[in-house]
Amino acid sequence: MPEHIPLWAHVLALASLLLVSAFFSIVETAMMAINRIRLQHLVRQGNVLARHTQALLGRTDRLLSVILIGNNLANTAATTLVTAIAIYDFGLREWALGAATVIIAFVILVFSEITPKIIGATYPEPIALATSVVLRPILQIATPAVWFVNLFVQAILRLLRIAGSAAGNGGVRLSPEELRTVVLEGSSFIPHQHRSMLLNVFDLESLTVDDIMTPRANIDGLDLDRPVGELLEQIKTSYHGELPAYDGDISRTQGILSLRKLLPVLAAGAASLTRDQLRGLLAEPYWIPTGTSLLQQLQMFQENRQHLGLVVDEYGDLLGLVTVDDIVEEIIGEIAPPRPGLASGAVRWSPAGDAVVDGSISLRLLNRRLGIALPLGGPKTLNGLLLERLEQIPDAPCCVRFPGCAAEILQTHDQAVRSVRLIRVPAMPGAAETR
Repeated sequence: MPEHIPLWAHVLALASLLLVSAFFSIVETAMMAINRIRLQHLVRQGNVLARHTQALLGRTDRLLSVILIGNNLANTAATTLVTAIAIYDFGLREWALGAATVIIAFVILVFSEITPKIIGATYPEPIALATSVVLRPILQIATPAVWFVNLFVQAILRLLRIAGSAAGNGGVRLSPEELRTVVLEGSSFIPHQHRSMLLNVFDLESLTVDDIMTPRANIDGLDLDRPVGELLEQIKTSYHGELPAYDGDISRTQGILSLRKLLPVLAAGAASLTRDQLRGLLAEPYWIPTGTSLLQQLQMFQENRQHLGLVVDEYGDLLGLVTVDDIVEEIIGEIAPPRPGLASGAVRWSPAGDAVVDGSISLRLLNRRLGIALPLGGPKTLNGLLLERLEQIPDAPCCVRFPGCAAEILQTHDQAVRSVRLIRVPAMPGAAETR
């Protein structure tokens, strides 16, 4: 080492090399850790630094090449400088060379690798955006070196049959499950109600009309075989804007009566209303195949300008009724207050910790209203779940235990469970249902 170069100059040169190495280390981590979705959002807002950063990440192979070239050159130069100082001061003694190697390795590891990378991982966005201004000219200057290095890299990748990385050109693509995770991870920024709505939208694809339909036995419809006066009384007390009309049995549905179309006729004189006039007001029923996903059905309602549909199985038998409101409530929660006389009326825990419910109530509705976790993989109603567990129609009061609650059968009628008392009990981890 030339004698005219003072020690402080060597120390300054070494510190400069370590800073350069630390710069490339912190940039590498920040660029790889930055949130791509957040970055795209900043680009759409017109952030110039974000646009520069996205351009750099658009060619990850070139970006990583220039970062690693700079990092390794700085580390190699620092190691060479320390070795030269050790040889100059101590000669070719093995212990001196060994000590110099250990010291410079420790210094590089602490000050140029671990610490900068932790900082880069902690604050990726501000560091990536700020350093993009410096990286762009460095990348342009080092283009020949990057091109030369990448010749060998691409050759090795081809031998290994690995596609070269022009990563980032296709943008960020997330699967539904990844989107769900993004929503859950953003819980500190998204209000609870909005987060629940977004998660419910993801569930629409996995749910079918069978999960939310009003069962056939609970459909409120007009029997056209009854006297017109009785039909008018039923219409006056109806909570629905549209009613299925049938002849004798709901399976023989003739059409859908819109009460809005009926109002002008009633205004002209309800006493003169005939059954034929009612039939003339009926619209063609809209049929829905069983098993249709809620997301698909919501789109079909929109395309066909329909509000109400009747669910049928493969044999054409009527299973239930679904409306647009039913699907919307799966997303945003209940729209209207519970109506008197429905199985889904005021379902809530009493102060004593129990709730008396109708056997035909939907399991999904029970879980939502009472905060329990009845199984949803099989039967859709509480009656179906109890009969499945008991494997028979009970002829006497009995009790079935589920995680989180016990179901006491109060009444059975016409081969179905009509009334059930649910009793809240502490859920035992891993506990199975018992009778």
